[in-house]
Amino acid sequence: MGFLGPPGTFTEEAALGEATLAGCDLVPFDTMPEVLAGVASGTVDVGLVAIENSIEGTVNQVVDGLVFDVEALILGEVLLRVRQNLLAPPGAILDGIRRVVSFPVAVAQCQGFLHEHLPRVAVVAANSTAEAARSVAELADPTVAAVGTELAARLYGLEVLAPAIEDHHDNTTRFVVVGPADAPIPAPTGHDKTTIVCFQEQDQPGSLHAILGQFSARSINLTKLESRPTKHSLGDYCFIIDLEGHVASEVVADCLRDLHAQVRDLRFLGSYPAAGEHGAAIRRDAEEAWRRADAWVGGLRRRVVEATGRAVG
Repeated sequence: MGFLGPPGTFTEEAALGEATLAGCDLVPFDTMPEVLAGVASGTVDVGLVAIENSIEGTVNQVVDGLVFDVEALILGEVLLRVRQNLLAPPGAILDGIRRVVSFPVAVAQCQGFLHEHLPRVAVVAANSTAEAARSVAELADPTVAAVGTELAARLYGLEVLAPAIEDHHDNTTRFVVVGPADAPIPAPTGHDKTTIVCFQEQDQPGSLHAILGQFSARSINLTKLESRPTKHSLGDYCFIIDLEGHVASEVVADCLRDLHAQVRDLRFLGSYPAAGEHGAAIRRDAEEAWRRADAWVGGLRRRVVEATGRAVG
């Protein structure tokens, strides 16, 4: 499985902590677009990439990569509670730090701490938090620190100078497991999510309202709605939509059928098990409810006798 490397990133931390990914051989890539390209080319079977953060929002390079650059399918999602830490060589002190290196999204999650404790520090961008930690370890300069994981500190021999420096302690990143476009769609579990992209007709009044109406009419809940420029012309946007449910559901399938006939183009990015603290319990309850409903319908069908005297089902 491809992930954003080098070892010690939050992506690796998410992969190691997810039971469904246990046993996967982890292959590091330098950037998240390279992970997606590796999946599309067959270099790796699947990839794990960050797609959304509760503080900074969408990871645009991943969303744009999935929409415009590669043909791929989302197979699952992983949620990781993110703890950002200030890492430095042994012997460094907080007051002595003059430069901080890290992934820009990680630095953006720690603006409050940096403003309060390191207001005049120079910030240098890196391709990942782990790359930042590795470079700081190699430099061994007590005035240079990195923002990254405790895992990276252990791997590269750094000290945690300040733990949990993120602005919001419920900071969570959503990762998606991505496979090739022709990969099998995961079976429905009873607690699923579907991701699609709608390309609307340009300059057509009410087009977004018409799209949203398809979900509202069927009581389908949207967990995310985001617009992105299509890269074609100013004012030309597409909509990335996460909705509750699975394409195997007749309600979701009927909605997608109508949308496909209505919009200029509709892209299906996947139906997959939804992550979350209560996901397993929701899936168990849904499965048990389905079994009860199936038994009830089966009982009714056995009571239906055709003209031949043969029971239905």
